[in-house]
Amino acid sequence: MEARKERDFKISEYFVLFGLIALCIIIAILNPTFIEPANIINILLQISINGILAIGLTMVILTGGIDLSVGSLIALSGICMGLVQKAMVADNALVTILCILVSLVIGLLAGMANGIMITKGKLPPFIATLGMMSIGRGLALTLSGGKGVSPFPTFIQTLGGTGNLLVPIAIMLAIYGIAWWILRYTKQGRNTYAVGGNKEAAKLSGINVDRTMITVYSLSGLLAGIAAVILVGRLNTAQPTAGLNYELDAIAATVIGGTSMSGGEGKIIGTFIGALFIGVLRNGLNILNVSAYIQQVVIGVVIIAAVLSDTIRDKNK
Repeated sequence: MEARKERDFKISEYFVLFGLIALCIIIAILNPTFIEPANIINILLQISINGILAIGLTMVILTGGIDLSVGSLIALSGICMGLVQKAMVADNALVTILCILVSLVIGLLAGMANGIMITKGKLPPFIATLGMMSIGRGLALTLSGGKGVSPFPTFIQTLGGTGNLLVPIAIMLAIYGIAWWILRYTKQGRNTYAVGGNKEAAKLSGINVDRTMITVYSLSGLLAGIAAVILVGRLNTAQPTAGLNYELDAIAATVIGGTSMSGGEGKIIGTFIGALFIGVLRNGLNILNVSAYIQQVVIGVVIIAAVLSDTIRDKNK
């Protein structure tokens, strides 16, 4: 029986990868243009922002939490970048660095605020980040007057893929590599899994649970700031409505990738495969001319199926 449980776990661990391969084969048969190099690059480009957000969501969900604010933080970070650019009215290294730093700091501070509200204020993660989602969007609309801000320095546009589509893809892959190393080889990574597995046991073993959770929420906010830089660079404009519902796709990628909603179980490579799955599914439905409304239904069904399989797996442990 124990051997079977171990085997079942391995099968479920790679289920999404098998599903991704099968999905690619089916779409390629229905429309051969799917496997053209230009389309593959387009898929990777399209998932770059969602993929980065999903890294932060993976760390948060591993602790048994949730972060609904990342989409709004993209908008707030982008608008703050725009205000700096508007004030400086220049395209040089100093302005570029200031814009990027502002975006990263805003995301980091907002994420840290989430972590503090959850750990020190004892607010449920859902409520704390829901509140931050509203605050972030409201501040973005207030600071911008409801209008977009543009243009941005050339280097920031390059980070968004202008001139070279591989740049944002390379950034995403580099961050995945760093996140994999953190979760696998660092004390913070081990503590993240321990806190998600059992907070009380982690506390009794000497782990600073509050610091661990504040760190993961801070990282989630920081990654939202990085995603904002890429999105602003891609569009060459900052919009207060940017990032709307991005948190949903990021959570979906994390869950589809095998991270347990109850915490303590999941892998960063699984999240990447989950982000790819969503990207391939959306791209495939697009090239097959499936209605955008139907696409939302399909994505919803996939998310429910992923969570249901996670629940069944937990019961069978």
